[in-house]
Amino acid sequence: MAVYDPKSLKAEEFINDEEIRATLAYAEANKDNIALIDEILEKARPRKAGNGCTCAGLTHREASVLLACEIPEKIERMYEIAEEIKLAFYGNRIVIFAPLYLSNYCVNGCVYCPYHLKNKHIVRKKLTQEEVRAEVIALQDMGHKRLAIESGEDPVNNPIEYILECIDTIYNVHHKNGDIRRVNVNIAATTVENYRKLKDAGIGTYILFQETYHKKSYEELHPTGPKHDYAYHTEAMDRAMEGGIDDVGLGVLFGLEMYRYEFAGLIMHAEHLEAVHGVGPHTISVPRVKKADDIDPDMFDNGIDDETFTKIAACIRLAVPYTGMIISTRETEAVRKRMLRVGISQVSGGSRTSVGGYTEKERPHDTEQFDVSDQRTLDEVVRWLMETGHIPSFCTACYRAGRTGDRFMSLCKSGQILNCCHPNALMTLAEYLVDYASDGTKQVGWEMIRQELERIPKETVRKIAEENIEAIRSSNRRDFRF
Repeated sequence: MAVYDPKSLKAEEFINDEEIRATLAYAEANKDNIALIDEILEKARPRKAGNGCTCAGLTHREASVLLACEIPEKIERMYEIAEEIKLAFYGNRIVIFAPLYLSNYCVNGCVYCPYHLKNKHIVRKKLTQEEVRAEVIALQDMGHKRLAIESGEDPVNNPIEYILECIDTIYNVHHKNGDIRRVNVNIAATTVENYRKLKDAGIGTYILFQETYHKKSYEELHPTGPKHDYAYHTEAMDRAMEGGIDDVGLGVLFGLEMYRYEFAGLIMHAEHLEAVHGVGPHTISVPRVKKADDIDPDMFDNGIDDETFTKIAACIRLAVPYTGMIISTRETEAVRKRMLRVGISQVSGGSRTSVGGYTEKERPHDTEQFDVSDQRTLDEVVRWLMETGHIPSFCTACYRAGRTGDRFMSLCKSGQILNCCHPNALMTLAEYLVDYASDGTKQVGWEMIRQELERIPKETVRKIAEENIEAIRSSNRRDFRF
């Protein structure tokens, strides 16, 4: 029997079933233990440290106790602390991105995904480089600067060489004032050599959803194809880091397995990365199973309601305080709004989950991976964020300045990252307002920038930011950053 060891490189040892089951039993036994819950909540609170803040985070057992707790006032306190943590380390900024689907050819048999091999009625499509270029121009015309590229797993149709060629194409599209400044990559688990190639291509974050940490369920949900190999998939982040990629993104597909099991596994994976590599996940995503072609989410009996979903997000923020947290257009505007409060720091906007969807006037559905619940335009999302008190940020400065991996985390953990991220967000928002925003969004945006500039504590930083924003408005200069 495998023994739990967060420093092990073997999947069944750092994601250990016996440890998860013991954790769930401990959480259930202590879900009404008010003294322990208060102690855990106190530990999770952010604390002043010099000019910044620090946070202890929580172990997977501590966080699991909070997730099991059903006491209303304690849940509300979780939400309050999650919001405190998010504001302490990320401020009121929300990073904006969009997915770009390159190909839906796939050899896997994943039962929850319409791209599965046995789905014979979905239209299969793979973008040519000219089509990639057209999609990027369409995204740039919206105002996007950051993409997450997506592709099915197919060594014939989507080899690593194709992915690398697409990345090169994306970075070399310069349309009007548009540039994609960061390409994150969500493709299947691969080799150390291929991760090195992705690193050399200049990717941002490598993203791979575990889907489920429960091995038996994982193998049943992935009955055929290379993704069936639980260990190879679960150990992918270690290979990515060995290949030089120091920003990696985790996630599970909530609704496939019992959510408390998934949650414990997710936090254990974050602990493992910190223990082995000295840096935890750059991002954690929280998708839920959604309706799609050939897929009915009701076939999975582990669905979670909105309140439980919100509590999961809050507990992730308490457990892994420095990670970026992502919610996509899988969720409705109402759900995304409530999740912003409990720690979400990145959202997609104007998304299309079909291959080649951005160049189509009407939203196509024949190649979609899942139904998009929030179908607002990017401009509508940007304005909504500002009207709810958030700064929409198109910033990619840390990535391009080499502040990745442990360098990013050291800044984030000290709270010092706010000294550059806040003005960077305002400058990229100014770019968006000048180049892409509707008149109504411009009016809201310039007023927000005026107010937020006054909040910058360092006079020298504030003055430089003001001068740069004026240059953006008056002289068509772009890409200022601290």
